[in-house]
Amino acid sequence: MPGKKPAAKTPAAVAKADGKGKATKATKATAKTAAAPGPSATPAAGKKAAPPAKQAAENKSSAGKPAVAKATKAPAPAAAPPKKAAQAAPAARAKQAGSAAVEVAEAPPVKAARARRANDNALIIVESPAKAKTIKKYLGAGFTVKASVGHVKDLPKKNMGIDIDHDFAPQYEVIEGKKKVLAEIKKAAGEVARIYLAPDPDREGEAIAWHIADEIRDSNPNIFRVLFNEITKKAITEAMGRPTTLDLKKFESQQARRILDRLVGYQISPVLWTKVKRGLSAGRVQSVAVRLIVEREGEIAAFKPQEYWSVEAVVEGGTPPPFTARVTRVGGEKADLTNEGQAREAVDAIAAAELRVRAVERKERKKNPPPPFITSKLQQEGSSKLRYSPKRTMALAQRLYEGVEMGDEGLVGLITYMRTDSTRVSDDAITDVRAYIGERFGAASLPAAPVVYRTKKGAQDAHEAIRPTTLKYDPEAVRKLWAVSGGGRDERETEDLLKLYTLIWNRFVACQMVPAVFDQTSIDIEAGKVELRATGQVMKVPGFLEVYAETVEDGAADEDAASALPDVKEGEVLRLIETKPEQHFTQPPPRFSEASLVKELEEKGIGRPSTYAAILSTIQDRGYAEKREGRLHPTELGMMVNGLLVKSFPEIVNTDFTARMEAQLDEVEDGQADWVKLLHAFYGPFKEELEKAKIEMRDVKREEQPTDQVCEKCGKGMVIKWGRNGYFLACSGYPDCRNTKEYTRNADGSLNIVPTTRPSDQICPTCSSPMVIRRGRFGEFLACSRYPECKTTSPISLGVACPKPGCGGYLTEKRSRRGKTFFGCANYSKTGCDFVSWDRPLPQPCPSCGAPFIVQKVSKTGVRLRCIKPECGYSADGEPPEGVGGTGGGVAAAGA
Repeated sequence: MPGKKPAAKTPAAVAKADGKGKATKATKATAKTAAAPGPSATPAAGKKAAPPAKQAAENKSSAGKPAVAKATKAPAPAAAPPKKAAQAAPAARAKQAGSAAVEVAEAPPVKAARARRANDNALIIVESPAKAKTIKKYLGAGFTVKASVGHVKDLPKKNMGIDIDHDFAPQYEVIEGKKKVLAEIKKAAGEVARIYLAPDPDREGEAIAWHIADEIRDSNPNIFRVLFNEITKKAITEAMGRPTTLDLKKFESQQARRILDRLVGYQISPVLWTKVKRGLSAGRVQSVAVRLIVEREGEIAAFKPQEYWSVEAVVEGGTPPPFTARVTRVGGEKADLTNEGQAREAVDAIAAAELRVRAVERKERKKNPPPPFITSKLQQEGSSKLRYSPKRTMALAQRLYEGVEMGDEGLVGLITYMRTDSTRVSDDAITDVRAYIGERFGAASLPAAPVVYRTKKGAQDAHEAIRPTTLKYDPEAVRKLWAVSGGGRDERETEDLLKLYTLIWNRFVACQMVPAVFDQTSIDIEAGKVELRATGQVMKVPGFLEVYAETVEDGAADEDAASALPDVKEGEVLRLIETKPEQHFTQPPPRFSEASLVKELEEKGIGRPSTYAAILSTIQDRGYAEKREGRLHPTELGMMVNGLLVKSFPEIVNTDFTARMEAQLDEVEDGQADWVKLLHAFYGPFKEELEKAKIEMRDVKREEQPTDQVCEKCGKGMVIKWGRNGYFLACSGYPDCRNTKEYTRNADGSLNIVPTTRPSDQICPTCSSPMVIRRGRFGEFLACSRYPECKTTSPISLGVACPKPGCGGYLTEKRSRRGKTFFGCANYSKTGCDFVSWDRPLPQPCPSCGAPFIVQKVSKTGVRLRCIKPECGYSADGEPPEGVGGTGGGVAAAGA
């Protein structure tokens, strides 16, 4: 119809209309002479773009052929919707234009072509500056290595950026701050003969490669894709000798995930803003993770402990030492001692009977080594053994993969790619580690044949397991090198890198060692109608346990910890030393740790290993869960939001549905499913639930629960309402009476009013009365105790004096109109002092230059301490104080 937008082209489209109404269509001859295929040009910011795919035939014909032929320019971007009279069939216009016109229009600029023919240099583009530096060292002259510093294009932040009516066409735009980076890459691309795109070998890396190719094809169409599983000279040389093409299906899988997450997040979140409060977010995977935490909390709250008893007897045979046996059967039935009376009856029966050995069983038990690390297991063990958050573990692993300083050898990538779900190991690596084991631990520790581990069903198996790239650098050698030069940005990071590398090294070596062997003994004892059993074992062959032992989570019985038993014979009479009846109560399921939540997500098929660190970080940053004593507790906000989502969007937060969606996205990557059809199948039911939620979801903001509390200011009843900090008591006479109070609930459900003020050591500068600490909508502040007679207030000091010369003020925590925390001078309203900082000032002098304080920067990559003086350069890892949130940024003078 006139005026209606034309349907956006899918990746299967071949021809696109150009901005002048002409058409470009690739001829068969053009296809034959094309270089390694890549994505077509993407429209400028705000225009719709679907990744083109004139790839199917070219991928087959050019696979494994590194030779580069002269290529034509990719099809021009789709034009804006034409006016009524200007619409013409693209195919008809292409026929009129003719293929010759295409070749002339698409020929690269003559000057640029001459420049490329004059040299044989190549440009390699990676996403990380550290990775670029390491690769450059191995390639040397003739190669320019540039870093994109992550993604260069993404969906817009200000709007959803998805054209739902035209097959979910995404509207990519260059990320703010990346225009300069892209300009440098484009310039370098026009000066070389070939371009190799080498972002990480996963979906995100493929998306980065596609978007870079979109931007640079005009400068140089000779574009290849190379994949580095490890950053070593051998791996890089081999990959450069086998360049491939961009992977359309992998890109489509990533794009479908991105669009799904955007559809869910950008459409559910506004509903939560309306019904609960602004700033909340919902996510396709994060909301399911929150549900797991909330439901575990519900199980704990509903749990009713059950009493049970155990009875142990300490006995001694003819051969010392004494040992302990536990009651297992009473009267021929399994012992189920539910009260003290039953336990006492068993004790009396043992005391009255002769204790005789009925049977002794000895057998050999083998314990096999664990497989090498995959991403999820690395995160779990990093959390359990090293107490690193998954985000911290992955950040350190990224450093080890991209390259760390190794003395005279410079930057070296110490581990293989750290985002993988495969336990596969290369033949060369197995040969090397077997030689190392034989030399280091002896032939007895080496199995007759290499140990092969089966990769779990549904794994992508795109990369090897996480392992050291070379056995040249064992942890002790690394420790000695770093003791001289340091491997991280500071001493603490160096130590953390070494701990994680040691963990990866030991696990890899252990996986190719012989099993541990135990001599296990069980002794069955008769005592009248009571039967007892003692179990014990001794390690016969340590095997892989000499190097690595896997962590036992959540109090599970460690079967390797049993002690040895003395040598006793069947029929031998034992002497009773004592009996020990003990009362127990069943325990509720434990709250999730970060390690056990990652394990739960993996087992249920929710998300993918590369996303777990971000999920755990997000649900804590958003205030849906908090970590206390190493366990994840849902917050009041988390339980509230989860309840609303479960009722209004049962499918979105359903674990089975989320797991099925992950499997379908994997099928897109495997070429077994169409990403557009997948999105249509998802969006229809989701849209219905969304419209219902806008009307039917509880409007928590406007809910009022009556209480028996009475407002002391106006005499009206107090009601429970929901605000930005959770539930609170408010006067029902609002807005005439604005009295509010905080409260807690007692065990019986009654309300306990929390005092609104607490004393301080400050004196009011106006009337000399004591100041008290009050809480307002922007946090705590100092107020005169004689309020409302004296209305003097002042912010609470951070213990840091304002660094502005002659100011005399102090620094305090503030909040912007949009609720973002920053730090500024308390004299702003008095003298106009404009000192502000996004980073929290800490009352600690700089250990390097002696500056009066340092600042703490909290970002996605971790927590850093740095000096207030830019010229000092001091920087170190640092943990935030209790309750401190994170914002990025720096120190500046407030002007706007």
